[in-house]
Amino acid sequence: MIKIGNIELPDFPLLLAPMEDVSDPPFRRLCKENGADMVYTEFISVEGLIRDAQKSVQKLDIYGHERPVGIQIFGAELDSMLQAIDIVQNSGPDFIDINFGCPVKKVVSKGAGAGILKDIDKMVSLTKAMVERSSLPITVKTRLGWDDDSIYIEEVAERLQDVGIAAISIHGRTRAQMYKGSANWKPISKVKNNPRMHIPVFGNGDVDSPEKAKLMRDDFGLDGCMIGRASIGNPWVFNQIKHFLNTGNHLQAPTLAEKTKAALDHLNWSCQWKGDKLGILEMRRHYTNYFKGIENFKETRKKLVELEDLETLQNLLLWIPENFENSTIV
Repeated sequence: MIKIGNIELPDFPLLLAPMEDVSDPPFRRLCKENGADMVYTEFISVEGLIRDAQKSVQKLDIYGHERPVGIQIFGAELDSMLQAIDIVQNSGPDFIDINFGCPVKKVVSKGAGAGILKDIDKMVSLTKAMVERSSLPITVKTRLGWDDDSIYIEEVAERLQDVGIAAISIHGRTRAQMYKGSANWKPISKVKNNPRMHIPVFGNGDVDSPEKAKLMRDDFGLDGCMIGRASIGNPWVFNQIKHFLNTGNHLQAPTLAEKTKAALDHLNWSCQWKGDKLGILEMRRHYTNYFKGIENFKETRKKLVELEDLETLQNLLLWIPENFENSTIV
């Protein structure tokens, strides 16, 4: 059993990574129903929270069926971060996660996300103050370092543990890499195998198959696996990994009917959460992933991203399995 504060997770839990414009409540629900053990919100700007910006505040929405769930925040100013802790706690998450890993320029340029990897002392002092302010467990998601010449993740993890964080998730790339190249799990393994470390250490980056999850568990010895991009359009990845770890066999791939049902549930839940107009609009980015590789699907995909009426969209989705069930997946 893995523990984060009072949160109890199974051995080698599978976590849904926080992803901007992806890991909203409808998507988290899908992943939870398909085997995710713990989920995170999209990352939320503390500056947006303390200014009551609608987009930031709406990201605080969490629901009972997705627990345990953590709200992830990012920022670089102590006063703002502390104010945000108070706001976030009122939303009732199970834990609060600090994003020290986002590599995007607009975040990094403000010294937030991976930008703070240039100032480890500030990273540690900011975390210490947040741990002291919060009544909930504080966790951290970060990267190996700023670049190949500044991979100090073993020292960083120790120092963050010493100021009270309850778990750490590490993406196996530097900020300089962005999302390019391959993730390097060896430094994450060194963090886990450091005899001074006693908090859970989760690995992140490039886990897109059951075999890779098994490798992360068995060869690198990590406490759990955080999955991001591999879950987009494929919430079944969590149960697929669990089945493989338990049996050594691959779970049968979802049928087109199952993919369609997931897309339909995702659409309906998105509309329930944000209203039909925004729900329909924000679902458009997901259809390509749900129906990837289906032969002669181009015209149907075009309709999915152009239709603006919910009932028409629902009917189109219900029509897909009957008309493409014998199609080749290319």
